[in-house]
Amino acid sequence: MKNPNLAAMNPDVARAIEQMMSEQGEKFSLEKVNLAELERRTGLSRAKLRRMKEHDFEDVPHASKGRKAASTLLSGYTGVLEGLLKNGVVNSAVCLDLLRKNGFTGGKTIVKDFIATHQHLVPAPRHAVAPQGSRGRRYFTGPGEAFQMDWGFTKVEAYDGSEYSAACFAMICHHCGQRYVEFFPNAKQENLFIGMIHGFRYMGVPRYILTDNMKSVVVRRDQDGNPVWQKDYEQFMQTVGFQTKLCKPKHPFTKGKVERLVRFVKENFLVGRVFWNVTDLNYAALDWCCEQNTTYHRNLGIPQEEHTASCAKVVASVSDSFDLLFYLCPERRISFDGFVSFEGRRFGVPYWYSGKTARVMRDADTLFIYSADLGQLLTTHDVTWSRHDSFCSDQYALQDQPEEFPTMPVKTVIRQLPGPPPDLSFEKFNFSKEDDWDD
Repeated sequence: MKNPNLAAMNPDVARAIEQMMSEQGEKFSLEKVNLAELERRTGLSRAKLRRMKEHDFEDVPHASKGRKAASTLLSGYTGVLEGLLKNGVVNSAVCLDLLRKNGFTGGKTIVKDFIATHQHLVPAPRHAVAPQGSRGRRYFTGPGEAFQMDWGFTKVEAYDGSEYSAACFAMICHHCGQRYVEFFPNAKQENLFIGMIHGFRYMGVPRYILTDNMKSVVVRRDQDGNPVWQKDYEQFMQTVGFQTKLCKPKHPFTKGKVERLVRFVKENFLVGRVFWNVTDLNYAALDWCCEQNTTYHRNLGIPQEEHTASCAKVVASVSDSFDLLFYLCPERRISFDGFVSFEGRRFGVPYWYSGKTARVMRDADTLFIYSADLGQLLTTHDVTWSRHDSFCSDQYALQDQPEEFPTMPVKTVIRQLPGPPPDLSFEKFNFSKEDDWDD
């Protein structure tokens, strides 16, 4: 009988064979071992045990161990990944999305393995001082009790090579992590009101809003340390029906959820983002929010399910009252030539409107111009995002001029022929043609 080398075997197999040897005594034979009984004791399949029996149940390294395939699913895409790592993009989800847009068919694991083995390409972070760790204590609120909001900013490279800034409004539920993101050309107070109303429509109205000391929210603090609210914001709180709590200056830990959301937007959503206009960017941001709200997050679960189960029963709904329309339609002064300015562009107003101001609201790619009291829709414009002025059909009044008409039936008929084809070599010297300046 051949003595088994228990030290070279799989621990489970060695333990089972040792038990069978003690039970069977001299009758035990490694060549005639019962594979069915060994399967029951080890939990390994009979096919695997049969392959192991060819080597006396000893662990033998695979013949292909250490060999690497000549080509993998990442072949042809490593250059894209290396470029992302050199730019500091180490988020595997962002890298996977960009690779799939280029035709990659693999999964996230192979991307994570590549990032882990190529950390030398990532620029080293610079720290002014060594991190000291956190001594703060996390606090929790009840369902629907508090939302956090903040602004974030990003630079946009235009198609003509110029650069400008765009503002990102972020709001998140402090209890469940339900989030809402919207982009604006700037962070003025009117855009803050619009973003908050849209966020309330998406998640509901909580009891408190947690924010920092924005100029559009608080003016100063009195001698007792109580905030002196900005008058328009105070009226907005009363109209919607919520209260505001201010955070300690230079202490972002208090509203860390929305601070982390702004950072997550910059590192995940905005990485490599290409868009046509603000409307297109906001549609993509809303889809991204829906995707993140239905994704499992560690320590949070699925935000949308938690928000529906607990927070939605507590928060109030936004009533589509007439007072809210004044916040959704900011006021604009009409210029002497009949235009109102909105988001860096000028739009025409009909000449028959005698008011000096009008209210403007953009819904997707359509701009609505209302009277100052919102009692009448003056005109609409298609927002083409061109820098040229947008005119309306009745923007200017035409003077009444006398015109003569025939007193007798007209019997004379003449014919008009198409013009001769121009000589292309001299067409550039044809200064009689008018330029189409309104293209």
